[in-house]
Amino acid sequence: MSDAYLLELDNITKSFPGVQALKNVSLRVRRGEVHALVGENGAGKSTLLKILFGVYQQDSGTIAIDGQPVQIHDPKSAYRAGIAMIHQELQQIPELDAAQNIFLGQTLTRYGIFKDTAQMRRTAREILMRLNVDIDVTTPVTKLSIAQRQLIEIARALLGNARIIAMDEPTSSLTPKEFDVLVRVIRDLQEHGVGIIYVSHRLHEIFQLASRATVLRDGELVGEVAVSEVTEEQIVGMMVGRKTTETRHITYTQDQCVLRVRNLSWGSKVRDVSFDLHRGEILGIAGLVGAGRTELMHLIAGLRPPTSGTIELNGQSVTFASPRQAIRAGIGMLPEDRKRSGIIPLLPVLSNTSLPVIQKYARFGWVANGRRRADVTRLAEQVNLRPRNIDRPIRYFSGGNQQKAILSRWLNANSEILIFDEPTRGIDVGAKQEIYHLMEALAQQGKAILMVSSELPEVLRLSDRVLVMSAGRAAAILERAQANEETIMRHAVSKQS
Repeated sequence: MSDAYLLELDNITKSFPGVQALKNVSLRVRRGEVHALVGENGAGKSTLLKILFGVYQQDSGTIAIDGQPVQIHDPKSAYRAGIAMIHQELQQIPELDAAQNIFLGQTLTRYGIFKDTAQMRRTAREILMRLNVDIDVTTPVTKLSIAQRQLIEIARALLGNARIIAMDEPTSSLTPKEFDVLVRVIRDLQEHGVGIIYVSHRLHEIFQLASRATVLRDGELVGEVAVSEVTEEQIVGMMVGRKTTETRHITYTQDQCVLRVRNLSWGSKVRDVSFDLHRGEILGIAGLVGAGRTELMHLIAGLRPPTSGTIELNGQSVTFASPRQAIRAGIGMLPEDRKRSGIIPLLPVLSNTSLPVIQKYARFGWVANGRRRADVTRLAEQVNLRPRNIDRPIRYFSGGNQQKAILSRWLNANSEILIFDEPTRGIDVGAKQEIYHLMEALAQQGKAILMVSSELPEVLRLSDRVLVMSAGRAAAILERAQANEETIMRHAVSKQS
């Protein structure tokens, strides 16, 4: 192995029951380099990183650092080897505070016995100050936003002075300003010789940050390219093995109002929001992080009770004391944080898709398993679940396919109103187009869709109208002809009294 590289992964192969995740994949990272790892969901990117971090063990292949072979058996041995990882799905304990989560697995002690909470908090503040982030380190992470929790992950990676940092979708919930902070930190790490493996489905980030890119498809190495010598279209072509096509927007909005919200409030997070949603309509919900978009969706989905205001379904006033009541009323939600709120990781797709409606398969205390399997198999085909294995634990599916499985759940429940909160967060170019087509097909069938997205091109691509949130209020409701990025942002940053 060459000593010209800081990190070398050679011919890494990994199989899981029923699927070949990686086949002879190689990747090499130089000192001070940002090396992009790209591919569709299911291409093997996360599996490769988990092998590097010791979460999985490769079936064959080798890993070397500074030309010396290393054995990485678990995350602790990865840390000892100078490897840190920012996971795509947040690796945190919600009940612990920010400082404790930064020090997970690396707790400081006095005299080797007593936990040194004060020193951990001081050090955590120093790291966050370096990131130019204002987070109270005594706050439980469950009370932080997704963007703030992402920054806690980055701070944890910086704590150990790692020589190699793998970043798996580190900016999936960051604002442009927060991304600028990350860019500054990455450039500083490069100057100190740290090698960075950077995974992102936002190709403009790849072109801004990386010098080289390794492209995977279906678990195999497609090639390595110098980023300065290729275009985004060429990388997409390597990723998907086919051309991706954009289609013009078609509206399927009908006259019937299925959801009417009036003066809905929840403390200071949501304030006097009113809107109508029609059958067949996709209503985009735009705004900056912290504008109250997700909280508004939680009120409609029964996850929290409003402090004031009304919700009407098909002309009838409703009050939801729990998500179960909202589900029974025909509302299904695909949450922003799939791992934490959307799936039961250890259970198979079959159970994840059918649990909320298991009663429809129950008769005299027994579950009609044949009918349940037939329904879930049909839905898996409808959403193009890959691989088409409904008995496989959902944790082993890529983020995009987990999202498809959650969508299957609400199709199985025959939900008439679907809430998509960041529907393509952490999803690649090819799978993103599939989700778009699925949403449009559902609108054509008469489903009514509320879609929260931080990606303005996504909002403009799908929405029939756009509700712009600012400081908990509805700053504007824009018709499609009025909506553009400049107009949305102007309302999103407007000061609301």
